Formats: sequence, structure tokens, C-alpha cells
Amino acid sequence: MNRRTNIFRRSRPQGSTRLADATEGLEHARSLDRTIRVLSTAVRRTLRPGPVKDALHGVPVGHPAHPPLTDVPMGCWISAAVLDLMPGGRRAAQTLVATGLAGAVPTVLTGIADWSAMHREQQRVGLVHAAGMATASTLYSASFLARYQGRDAAGRAFGFAGLTALLAGSYLGGHLAFRQAGGASHADQTAHLVTLGWHDLCSAEELPDGWPVHRRLGYIGLFVLRTGDEIHVLTDRCSHLAGPLHQGRVVTDDNAEICVICPWHGSTFRVRDGAVVHGPATARQPSFETRVTESGVVQVRPLG
Repeated sequence: MNRRTNIFRRSRPQGSTRLADATEGLEHARSLDRTIRVLSTAVRRTLRPGPVKDALHGVPVGHPAHPPLTDVPMGCWISAAVLDLMPGGRRAAQTLVATGLAGAVPTVLTGIADWSAMHREQQRVGLVHAAGMATASTLYSASFLARYQGRDAAGRAFGFAGLTALLAGSYLGGHLAFRQAGGASHADQTAHLVTLGWHDLCSAEELPDGWPVHRRLGYIGLFVLRTGDEIHVLTDRCSHLAGPLHQGRVVTDDNAEICVICPWHGSTFRVRDGAVVHGPATARQPSFETRVTESGVVQVRPLG
């Protein structure tokens, strides 16, 4: 067994292992916390809950807005680097650099909004990611200025330096998205965790009126709210970052819809069907159809 383990260890690419270890080390870099507290507080004070904040998170489209927007500056700047290696691509490369800078503006704004509502380990990686992308944007701004002034050699040099920072920053962005699941839905996926059909949940008499409680159904936890004769059931783990919805505040919105506000980052869901009312969550909260049997047992089954 030891011999096989040693062979396996020798066969692993050491460079990629060291890079991954260094990136994971950023998750525990407490030295970044003071800067993070100052910046995140400033963002939250500036970006108040409302339509603008929801739009930056991507609530209207049901998907985080930041990841697809990153394709614009990255695509333009990488394409500009390719043209810089070819004859006759001067004007086209300059245009691509300028387009990338324009596309970086909404990308930065949406990224800041998402970063301010992440947990601390994500924010540590995100801060360094943002620093890398800010460096890339600065270098590409210098590249555009040099090209505009006719200093093509300097413009290309700044461009390739910006490309290096861009690739480093995008690596951290990938770690944030795929290893730390920033932007992914953290709600329990009922399609493969709950079998088809109706399931007994609890007695209707044990549910307090107007007060959310936590109940379990197999592998998953549920948010259960009784309001009069109606019983609303959602998965309990908030789709944003798995906050416990049953500990949240129940409110009524402007359309007289009953909603629950996640206690962690303020995501607001309509309890009737789990629809997102306010971000930072963008994914609908899985919901359940309910009924009460003649014996007073609440039964549930996944909705839709």
C-alpha cells in the first residue's frame, strides 16, 4: 500500500499542486480581514436593497450577472493579444482593448455586489482576484493610451503584461466559482434527494400559526410555515449560501405576498412558490405542494 501511495504521489504534477495549495491558503489569510471589513461595509452602505442591487446580482434574469459579463473583457483582451502577434492587426487590437475596457465597467460593478454578500473565506479569495483584475484593467488602460498616442511597442508591452495579470486573476475567479461555489445554488436539489409522490411530514397541530419551523424529510431540511389554513414548505438551505431560512424573518411584500428573509445575507423568497423577490440570491428556492390528510397529517411533494 505504501509503495503504491508513493508512486501516486510522485506521479502528481507538483506545479499544479503547489498552485492549488497556495490558492487554498488565501481562504485562510486572516491578514486580509481588516481590509475586507472596511470595503464590504462601504459597499453595503452604498448599495442599498432595491432594484439596482437586484439587477447587479442578476435577480431579473435568474442567474448571477457577473460570470457571463467577464467574457467580454477577457475575450476582447485575449483576442487583442493574438492580433498583436500578427502583422496588420494594430487598429483591430486597439479597438478590442477599448471594448474590453468598456465591458470591464459593468463586470466590476456586478462583481463588487456579489463579493459584498459572500462569506469570509470567499471574500479573501475574491479580494485578491479583484486586485488581479484591477491590475489587468490598469495595464490595459495604459496599453490603450500608448496605442492611441502611436506608441505601438509600448502598447503591446502593456497589453501582454495585462494579459498575465488577467490570467492570474481569472484563475482565482475560477477557484471562487468552482471550488468555493460562489454564485452556485446552495439549496438542496429535491429532484434527486426526494422520491416521487406524497410524503408524511408532521402533524398539522404541531405547527405554530405564522411562525416558521424546521422539519426534516429524508436527507433534507425543510422550512415550514403555517398561515391560517395554508401550509407553505420550502427547502431550508438558502440558495445563496445555504443560510437557515427557518431562522429568518417572515414579512408581507407590496403585493401582499408572504415572504421569508434569509438571516444571513437578506435574500428574500416568496413562500408560496420559492420565487426570488430580492437578492443576493438569484436561484428560486425549491418548494413543495402540501395537503393535510383526514387524520391531520401534513403531506408534501416537490412542486414542479
